[in-house]
Parts: sequence; structure tokens; C-alpha cells
Amino acid sequence: MFVIVADDSRVMRQIVIRTLRQAGYDDWEILEASDGQELYDMVLDNTPDLVLSDWNMPNATGIEALVALRQAGSKVPFGFVTSEGSPEMRAQAEQAGALFLIAKPFTAESFQEVIGPVLV
Repeated sequence: MFVIVADDSRVMRQIVIRTLRQAGYDDWEILEASDGQELYDMVLDNTPDLVLSDWNMPNATGIEALVALRQAGSKVPFGFVTSEGSPEMRAQAEQAGALFLIAKPFTAESFQEVIGPVLV
């Protein structure tokens, strides 16, 4: 499995990666993106199996990156890991093509519950 984790906070990227490992996804190859533009470029250059993205990032937000990827023809499975999980955000994410939104704080179990069905 090849995954891109995008967040403008290096610490948060490391927390997401550690939680993935704790959830049993310890054999995944993971690349890190620090903003939405970098995420967009990485997805088009690398064709990952999954993207886990923060919502609020510089240069392009996670939702802007997702919309641009879909417009570019990318069908990469995409989910948000973000501090905001309002019903409006969830609806906007789903409408843009996201498969899930995990709200912070999260656990290894919440990752398994949400990511597991996407991998089938």
C-alpha cells in the first residue's frame, strides 16, 4: 500500500503516521505533503493507493486539492483527517469525492473502522 499523508504540521503528519502504524498498517509506504499544492503534485506524480489529508493547509486547502485532483481525472481514494467535522464539512467532502472524514482527536480504532472498508 502506498499512501500520502498531507498536513501543514509536521508533528500532526507524524501523529497520523504513528496512528496508522498502531492501527496495523505498519507495512505501508508513506509519503508526506506539507500543503495542498504539494499534495496535488505528489498524487499526479506517484499514483498512491490512498490519501489522508488535513482540510486547512496553505497554498491549497485539502478540499481544493481534492477538487483539482478530480478535475484532473484522478480517482485516488481520498479521506480527510481534520480538527473540524461539522455536518456541512462532511457533506462538502462527500460531494467533492472524499470517502471519509476522520475528526481529531482520533484513535487507532477509529482509523481501522473508517479505513478498513475503503481497502476492500
